[in-house]
Amino acid sequence: MKNFTHSLLDRDNLNLVLDNLKLGVIAHTPERIITVFNKEAEKITGYKKEEVIGKDCHIIFQAPFCGPKCSFCKKTPDLMSETKQYPVTTVTKEGETRHLDMTVSAIIDNAGIFKGIIASFKDMTDSIKLSLQAENLSNFAGIIGKDKSMQDIFRQIRDVALYNYPVHVSGDTGTGKERVAYAIHDISSYGTGAFVPVNCGAIPEGIVESELFGHVKGAFSGAVKERKGRFELAHKGTLFLDEVAELPLKTQVKLLRFLQEGSFEKVGGEKKVSVDVRIISATNKNLKEEVRQGRFREDLYYRLNVIPIHLPPLRNRQSDIPLLAAHFLKEAEQESGNKVPDLAPETLSFMMDYAWPGNVRELKNVIQFSVVRSQGDKILPTDLPMDLAGDTHIPMPPLPPPELSPMGIPLTRGKLTIESVKTALTKTGGNKSKAARVLGVGRATLYRFLTQNETVKDYANRF
Repeated sequence: MKNFTHSLLDRDNLNLVLDNLKLGVIAHTPERIITVFNKEAEKITGYKKEEVIGKDCHIIFQAPFCGPKCSFCKKTPDLMSETKQYPVTTVTKEGETRHLDMTVSAIIDNAGIFKGIIASFKDMTDSIKLSLQAENLSNFAGIIGKDKSMQDIFRQIRDVALYNYPVHVSGDTGTGKERVAYAIHDISSYGTGAFVPVNCGAIPEGIVESELFGHVKGAFSGAVKERKGRFELAHKGTLFLDEVAELPLKTQVKLLRFLQEGSFEKVGGEKKVSVDVRIISATNKNLKEEVRQGRFREDLYYRLNVIPIHLPPLRNRQSDIPLLAAHFLKEAEQESGNKVPDLAPETLSFMMDYAWPGNVRELKNVIQFSVVRSQGDKILPTDLPMDLAGDTHIPMPPLPPPELSPMGIPLTRGKLTIESVKTALTKTGGNKSKAARVLGVGRATLYRFLTQNETVKDYANRF
């Protein structure tokens, strides 16, 4: 009796502790039967403890609570030895969409036997909303940026995720169109389904319809069995049509019909197939111009472009370059398991002035290249790729007339000396980009000279 009383007291104390936490806490067995559900979990999800205790987690929440990241969607669960942390979008009992930060850990007993899962989660919905209003959010659904243009895009992603309207994402190559599409998918009600990306420009014209809509057995030579297309694979999820401007006109007609009716016929088939799919398209071309040139159907353009999102090129949001560079350096460190070098101030300055024709994708590639090439604890301008160091993409202003040294002696352009570099730095107040123009050389050449000459490098660092 005494042990039983102690057991009850221990359980009551544990429940008291859990109910006073400002985090939602849920625990379940390996069979997904919920055993713990505290007051904050009730507040966040809208479900009462008595409604969920003893029930299957998936049945209660109508879909995997952790979305596609859930470790208990398979017949054999992933037994986690490490803690997982990720964002989750869920729907409350009242139908409200909430954005959560989820941390999940395995419950292991003293004998090392797996006993279930404990998850804690924090409601970030209001925090994200306030951050967007204050325009100080730097990472939203895996997208990095603090520039005002990116804050506007974060708001668009958040708002459009609540509706199943077609979204068209435009922007230059490398701006992150697929990343935006996945963010919309991930935080929407379709996030529990598959995200199926299709590069329309990479599919041969002869098989594009089969790839998208599938085919029946015997539809054409080689069709030895029935095959599902991307639309069926994306059922209850999102189909991302990248480079949609490359679709043949014949396929555009079939896509338009699906958008109007919600169904399609497989190649060689007569039976209507209905799927519930969210459509997000993207292109780096001007779709209006493609319509004008007769290469894209106008009626399809208006069907796809219900909600347009345009991604700015990196050169128009230069203030995000340090943030993105730091993010990619951290990624490189996590992937390699080794400490990676930091960017030297002069390297970051150099990168801030570059035009980035390949946008964020190019920046990531440059960081990866430089991490491998760097031999010290700092990434120097000389560690950058040649096409970047060569400065071929940056429109340079006209060279000023020859500068005079304090002694009245003209500077010799193209040939660097310690004296000429010191004089140029003095004239420009230590601004290396301006000093390079005064000297008539590229910035990479000046940076290389500074790296190789400690005397003038120390002089440059005084400014």
